[in-house]
Amino acid sequence: MDSNHWLDSTVKADQQYTLTAQALHWITAVLMFTVLPVAWVMMNMPETAHARGLLFTLHKSIGLSIVMLVAIRLTWRAMHPAPPLTGGLSRWEKGAAISGYLLDATGGYPISYFGLFSVPVLSKIPMVANLATWVHVAVGQWLVYALILLHVAATVWHVTIRRDGVLNRMLPEQAERG
Repeated sequence: MDSNHWLDSTVKADQQYTLTAQALHWITAVLMFTVLPVAWVMMNMPETAHARGLLFTLHKSIGLSIVMLVAIRLTWRAMHPAPPLTGGLSRWEKGAAISGYLLDATGGYPISYFGLFSVPVLSKIPMVANLATWVHVAVGQWLVYALILLHVAATVWHVTIRRDGVLNRMLPEQAERG
């Protein structure tokens, strides 16, 4: 590779994530960048808007998909340890996912997965639903924004300033240019 190429790296094969881990990471990223604008639009629509219910179903379905992908990622990680310099799923990330489910499950709202099937809900418990709403929106939403921003900023820093190949750990191996 050209030494000035922005993806240049000193990353060795044993320092890269597996292709499965890479795919799960990027699919999760796409879903995160999809669920956030859907949430913003649905919450800012008039309650009587026809598409609002569809957006709620889409938001919940994408959120459940993210939770399932995280479970798959954790399982994959347990079987295929990550290369050095990794972090795990934090408590707040787990709390945001659980609070999203509890917000609806205890709030008396149905949870449909892309209209294919319904996820079981719990008895209506307003106090739990209110707490879950606060955790999911007030804490989870803003932490997600901040962490995505930090994640992207750190990636840009590693690629443009440090040029240490950290991004290559999460990309498929690049062919040498001749």
